Amino acid sequence: MRSGLLEIFHDEHRNLRPVANLPEVKVEFFAFANVNNTIRLRDGRLLVRLSDLLEGAPDNVVRAIAHILLAKMYRKPIDRGQAARYRKYVGSHEVVSKTHLVRRMRGRKRFDSPRGRIYDLDAIFEDLNRRFFHGLMCRPRMSWSPTRTRRILGHYDPAHNAIIISRIFDHPLVPRYAVEYIVYHEMLHLKHPVKLRGSRRCVHSSEFQAEEKLFPERERAEAWLKRL
Repeated sequence: MRSGLLEIFHDEHRNLRPVANLPEVKVEFFAFANVNNTIRLRDGRLLVRLSDLLEGAPDNVVRAIAHILLAKMYRKPIDRGQAARYRKYVGSHEVVSKTHLVRRMRGRKRFDSPRGRIYDLDAIFEDLNRRFFHGLMCRPRMSWSPTRTRRILGHYDPAHNAIIISRIFDHPLVPRYAVEYIVYHEMLHLKHPVKLRGSRRCVHSSEFQAEEKLFPERERAEAWLKRL
């Protein structure tokens, strides 16, 4: 285990709970499929697992992680500076690149055929590519979701270079313009990757939002989606 790791967690525990007895702490790096960190209190012991992607993180970032994990567990307010320090580090180009690589290697993701009962996502992508992107966008893997989820209507997964659309849209009562709008939105995520501004991730940049407004049936599609 990295030298000084336990001391950092001990210090942050004392900062959050100065009068409480210091429990035994076990910290290990674990091969998660993403930048995940967990903490549990079992039989008076704190069991901490940190993503092995953070093994080379500087001490001030590890201290921020320790503060965030302990504050969440003990339901204490999270210091905004510590939270910003952690977000800035994991949002850096180096960590994001490593995360995408690790997700491809370790993550298991189920992909279904792009051809549904009603709509063919490959055909929709190519049509939108021709109409709005001069045919220059390289098609990622297109897939319908395994279930008819309403929670996530669509998403672009940069680690697997895939666009997944909720199967709820593969239905004869769903207008094509609604499906096209969802796919178009995810294509914009492909064109405009997430950027780090200060310590915050910018998912929908001003360029993204301006281009999204170019979809001719945007208002009609958004109204239909609200009813959904």
